[in-house]
Amino acid sequence: MDDYIISLTILGLIILLTAWLPMVLRKLPLSLPILCIFFGIILALSPFSPLPAANPLENRDATERLTELVVIIALMGAGLKLDRKLSWKGWMTTWRLLGIAMPLTIAGITLVGLWVLQLPLASAILLGAALAPTDPVLASDVQVGPPMSDEEDDVRFSLTSEAGLNDGLSFPFVYLAIAIALAGTHGTAWFAGWIVEDVIWRLFAGLAAGWITGRILGYLTFHLPQRAQLSRTGDGFVAIGITLLCYGVTELIHGYGFVAVFVAALTLRAAEWRNSYHQSLHDFTEQVERLLMMLLMVCFGAVIADGALLHALNWRMAVATLLILFVLRPLSGWISLIGAPQPRHEKAVISIFGIRGLGSFYYLAFATGEAKFPGTEILWQSVFLTVLVSIVVHGIAVTPVMRWLDRRAGQDG
Repeated sequence: MDDYIISLTILGLIILLTAWLPMVLRKLPLSLPILCIFFGIILALSPFSPLPAANPLENRDATERLTELVVIIALMGAGLKLDRKLSWKGWMTTWRLLGIAMPLTIAGITLVGLWVLQLPLASAILLGAALAPTDPVLASDVQVGPPMSDEEDDVRFSLTSEAGLNDGLSFPFVYLAIAIALAGTHGTAWFAGWIVEDVIWRLFAGLAAGWITGRILGYLTFHLPQRAQLSRTGDGFVAIGITLLCYGVTELIHGYGFVAVFVAALTLRAAEWRNSYHQSLHDFTEQVERLLMMLLMVCFGAVIADGALLHALNWRMAVATLLILFVLRPLSGWISLIGAPQPRHEKAVISIFGIRGLGSFYYLAFATGEAKFPGTEILWQSVFLTVLVSIVVHGIAVTPVMRWLDRRAGQDG
């Protein structure tokens, strides 16, 4: 059979499923990523499968670039759909999750890496940095609705805004792991370099580049003379151009592109808060994100079918996964929300639904390309298992839990 024609046929099927499945699954306790993984397993096991070997250990560059692309597009979509203006008080839950929950989670996962998985320090820190952030791609079912849709309760807003910012804010810890891994060849000067360049400069550059890009493109989109405004085109693909431009410029000046893209999206939204063009930008971004996510999840399923990453799983990795998903993240989230105004059941949902996903694969692929980490195969297997369990457990639970929250809100309100 002609692999090219088979590939076109399968791609067409995936594109149609991208449009159809979200509608079908809306009220079912299943998520789109779960079905995509299942489809990938079935496809990989079929005798005419055109899927290449997708083991990230053997395809690190492809894994890094593809996951990078889908994450930055998801970050743009997350920023565009937030209806709540940036403020200290209005975003207090987000600041708590970022400033308290994420560092606690990184520290906890690092200890799990050291004691349970018996990894060296650099590898354990990398595991913590890769698995601490919640994922903006796979967490769409717990996020707010489209712009101006009035689907923005505290739980959905907190999880959306956290996913938008913590992907970039975990990067200093990724670079910390890289610095420690390289310390043997760079002496003791690495710490000062890490503080100045990887913490201070890269964060500042990411925030500044995102704000400046958002301001300039906000002016070009909404405030030029009427016939020259980008918004007059009605083209949603402008959002992809903004995403790639902002990310590329920020990375060229050695800033955190993930931070810049999300900040640019917030700044662009603030340029003309209630303009209907935001809906077009968001809708196109969401469609591209969903299509890329489905393709990657199909490949994820193919890796499961291949068994290359799962054959060496052991009890240590299983224990680590259970601790990360069901102890460390919920406990860290709950601690960060002590004293917050939300009722207990909302705090519990915010704490528990820290979904892990494609961002974790990106961090691991990026870091292992920058330095050599002892136990790389253990890192990949542990991250792979944690993401898989998160997709399945959170994907099954998210629909009934969010509907339960909505019913409670209706009864209370």
